[in-house]
Amino acid sequence: MNIFTTDFFFSIIRIATPILLATLAAVIGEKGGVSNIGLEGIMMMSALFGSLGAYWTGSWLLGLVIAMVVGLIEALLMGFFAFKLQTDIILVGTAVNMIGSGGTIFLVKTISNTVMGQSLTSTTSLITKAHQIPSISIPYVRDIPVVGKVISGHSLLTYIAFLLVIFTIILLYKTPLGLNIRSVGENPNAAASVGVSVSRIRYITIGIGGVLAGLGGAYMSMYYAMGWSLDMVAGRGFIALAAQSMGGGEPVGSMLAALVFGFAQALGIKVSATGVDSNLVAPIPYIVTIISLVLFALNQRRKERKRFAAAA
Repeated sequence: MNIFTTDFFFSIIRIATPILLATLAAVIGEKGGVSNIGLEGIMMMSALFGSLGAYWTGSWLLGLVIAMVVGLIEALLMGFFAFKLQTDIILVGTAVNMIGSGGTIFLVKTISNTVMGQSLTSTTSLITKAHQIPSISIPYVRDIPVVGKVISGHSLLTYIAFLLVIFTIILLYKTPLGLNIRSVGENPNAAASVGVSVSRIRYITIGIGGVLAGLGGAYMSMYYAMGWSLDMVAGRGFIALAAQSMGGGEPVGSMLAALVFGFAQALGIKVSATGVDSNLVAPIPYIVTIISLVLFALNQRRKERKRFAAAA
């Protein structure tokens, strides 16, 4: 059976989209000196409220906006505890992830019983075609043999995600805000000495990351899974952190790393569809994550040795 078909490569892009959005959040956060490990929890919460918002309003666009706002609020709350109250940001991120896992199921039960008059538990199937983020069939491109079937027909949010890679590059390297983000991330004391508000820049950095993670969560519930389910993000927030690290903290490199992880997950799904025991193929994405990080660490170590040798 031929695994590497146009449908397979189409699925790589489809699967990589939420990882890419969260990866860009991690890239911007890392540039600003903010290690946001709460991406998983933010995506879970945004996925829930995005799907509920689309259901209540009847509009996928409003659902998407609600998911972004929820991601922003949750990220700013993280910033408040970390920057204002001086709580360790790793602990704050861990708490956000726990809330994203356990808190969402509590909210589903509470909201569904008190507002919707029905009892929903670990799964909601509220998203219909009317609430789904639309797919875009690109004129002319869709008619190109092979390539058209891979590139055209994806969710609107998929194309936005790849455009956001360009936006991130421009933001970080072509704007005064990006310069401030990078200066705060590299040396906050030096940035403060020239009049840069370190606290303000950190809030902006973590806020942008929250919006991007919110988009990733909305994609999961309003397109990929067509509804919300418990732990549906399935480690993509953590994989995004690995992709950011493997990509050297740069937008393009991190995008390629996100595609690698998309390839690993798509491969696992495809192999499972051939009849192989799902328990054997389920670990593939996580094995690829570990191997990729080990290779990246070894490569970084080799570069450091060369740098020290040259300096000596």
